[in-house]
Amino acid sequence: DATRWYMITNAQPWDNLKFDLDGITEVQRKFFRALQNTYSFFTLYANVDGFEYKEADVTDRPEIDLWILSKLNSLVKNVDTAYSEYEPTRAGRLIQEFVVDHLSNWHIRLSRKRFWRGDYGQDKISAYQTVYTCLETIAKISAPLAPFYSDRLFKDLNAVSGRNTSLSVHLSLFPEVNELAIDKELEERMEIAQKASSMILSLRKKENLRVRQPLQKVMIPVLDDHQKAQIEAVSELIKTETNLKEVAFMEEDSTILVKNIKPNFKTLGPKFGRHMKAIANAVKEFGAEEIATLETNGEMELALAAETITITLDDVEISAQDIEGWLVMSDDKLTVALDISISDELHQEGVARELVNRIQNIRKEQGFEVTDKINITLVQQDLLKTSVDANFDYICSETLTENLTFIDSSSDENAIDIELEEGLTTQIVVTKI
Repeated sequence: DATRWYMITNAQPWDNLKFDLDGITEVQRKFFRALQNTYSFFTLYANVDGFEYKEADVTDRPEIDLWILSKLNSLVKNVDTAYSEYEPTRAGRLIQEFVVDHLSNWHIRLSRKRFWRGDYGQDKISAYQTVYTCLETIAKISAPLAPFYSDRLFKDLNAVSGRNTSLSVHLSLFPEVNELAIDKELEERMEIAQKASSMILSLRKKENLRVRQPLQKVMIPVLDDHQKAQIEAVSELIKTETNLKEVAFMEEDSTILVKNIKPNFKTLGPKFGRHMKAIANAVKEFGAEEIATLETNGEMELALAAETITITLDDVEISAQDIEGWLVMSDDKLTVALDISISDELHQEGVARELVNRIQNIRKEQGFEVTDKINITLVQQDLLKTSVDANFDYICSETLTENLTFIDSSSDENAIDIELEEGLTTQIVVTKI
């Protein structure tokens, strides 16, 4: 199936394909592993809770579920069109983008705690039903391209739920599009959240600021009321994904942010030919007001000597200068300015989050069940003690810890050496209750 998927999605059937074994490995790693990991994550917790999709469909779903179901129905529509137009390459690419970028790297990431925390209530049931629906639908629409994996996925899901009478995915009907589930406004603002998060994470990486280290604030210039409302609606998701305390807004006329603009010759040349040089010279003279107008409207008229032409955002490259203590990045109509200063309180929370990560890894390595409760003993370090005291409840709830104690030194043969950050090491003993 990986070979089929690679050959179908890499090039159109009528184009030449330079076959590469590494390409198949990439498909296995990127697409099939993402899909399998999503299924494995789902089944791990669904089996713990005894989910069999016997409950009625949840009607009051959280926005993250409504979004992925909207994207799913948009996907089904687009893939159906691609198949009807004999475009299997486009169909496969659409499916892969959905699985990797939206289902695995976004919905599952932001919903993890819903699966293993709390009672078996409506929110958790909604999470299970939503992911089940996505997986079942992916199996059906992928079946022409990955017949064996799709059938295995379909049968494994149906063996528990019994929702389909078909013995095979290849005997089932192609999914019908639920137009009422498609919400383009919701898809737009979630795309903003994804783009903003990606930009912030890129800035973190540029500055070597690990994601588990909380930061205080990101400031986002807004072009209009609609954009501001869309960002406000997903600000909590942005904060969760990028580990920020605050999303603040900056008016476009703020003097804090300085933007630069330059012509994009790759588009100007083919579009305007002999006018390219005149347009480029005009663009270089743009000030803040002209840049703001172009960003807001998406296009702008330029009066040349002989005629008036219209340029778009594609014809220019807009960037923002870094502010002292801040990192700035722009992409299309979105700009983010990240505050990279770290207070003592933020530092301590970062240490606590690193500790939680080490404990979770130890639980996994020692084969603990996800529901097992534990006791923890730590060799005391000043910064570690301060960080644990300030974030005690968070550490215990995240790791299912009943008792956490400090000792001056450890001779326990089960003690494990861990490093929480450069220069901060300790020993830890994790015991299952």
